[in-house]
Amino acid sequence: QLSEDVERVSENPTDEREGEMEVHEDASSVILPDSELGTTAPSLRFSKTCLKNVFSVILLFIYLLLMAVAVFLVYQTISDFREKLKHPVMSVSYKEVSLYDAPGIAFYPGEARLLSCKHHYYDHIPPLINPGQPGDIECTTRRINYTDPFTNQTMKYALVVQGPRDVKKKELVFLQFHLNGTDQDFSAIDYLLFSSFQEFINSPEKAEFMKDCESSYSSWKFSGGFRTWVKMSLVKTKEEDGSETVEFKQETSVVNYIDQGTKPRSDQLFFVVFEWKDPFIQTVQDIVTANPWNMIALLCGIFLALFKAADFAKLSVKWMIKIRKRHLKRRSQVMNHIS
Repeated sequence: QLSEDVERVSENPTDEREGEMEVHEDASSVILPDSELGTTAPSLRFSKTCLKNVFSVILLFIYLLLMAVAVFLVYQTISDFREKLKHPVMSVSYKEVSLYDAPGIAFYPGEARLLSCKHHYYDHIPPLINPGQPGDIECTTRRINYTDPFTNQTMKYALVVQGPRDVKKKELVFLQFHLNGTDQDFSAIDYLLFSSFQEFINSPEKAEFMKDCESSYSSWKFSGGFRTWVKMSLVKTKEEDGSETVEFKQETSVVNYIDQGTKPRSDQLFFVVFEWKDPFIQTVQDIVTANPWNMIALLCGIFLALFKAADFAKLSVKWMIKIRKRHLKRRSQVMNHIS
């Protein structure tokens, strides 16, 4: 049997070679799919890396756009703050009081004479018993002479009377003047209001005090033959330097005209009432609506966003460079493997 087998092998050597070739071909056919998988995997990895790079570039441009918007907001915020500093807003507030500081009422009667002066309450003024005749003077008054602050030549005579204080009881001051003839067409008595009668009393230079009042406050008139009812309201204005000015607002009074063509009346009677209009003191001041702390907080938030965006951009660039290097390294490894 051994000899027969040897003879069979010696007789068919080509068959064995063909079998060996078939085995090699089968082995090569088995190895081929592995090589094919090795070539397709880098292409898939490269496509994912490309998508990541594109996405990173898009994010980088988005954050650059956000940085540009933040810079514009910083510029706009600073511009608005400077504009609001140049143009403050007028603020009006009201403070309710029960007692006012008694104002001073300075009359310039000229030839007229004060007949009576009384304080009344609750808007109740009893009828005059003898109009035109001297009556009770229950008001605190002061008489003073001083030079005109505008001409510094003429002398002025002023009768200063203490005004009402109690606004809850509707305190009012009723005065009656008498004038025996006038050479003017309009029969009226000038007066002005200043903020504090007590300041006038305590002032060592009352003449200078009255000159300052006349320079600072407006003057009004009340007419003869009419009962003029003056309702006062107080307005305080705070200036930029911290000082405070006081101004009175009141209703407009009428003036009696005397016809000089006919025989004028020799006697003129003046009736005037002073009362507070309401218990509210109006305070006016200029305020800046721009709050520096809000602006600082906004700027801090914007700069923080800028730094975060810059940090993210830097990390994105580093990540892209790292991915690029890794891709090149893998590509070179694949090429070396193929070679």
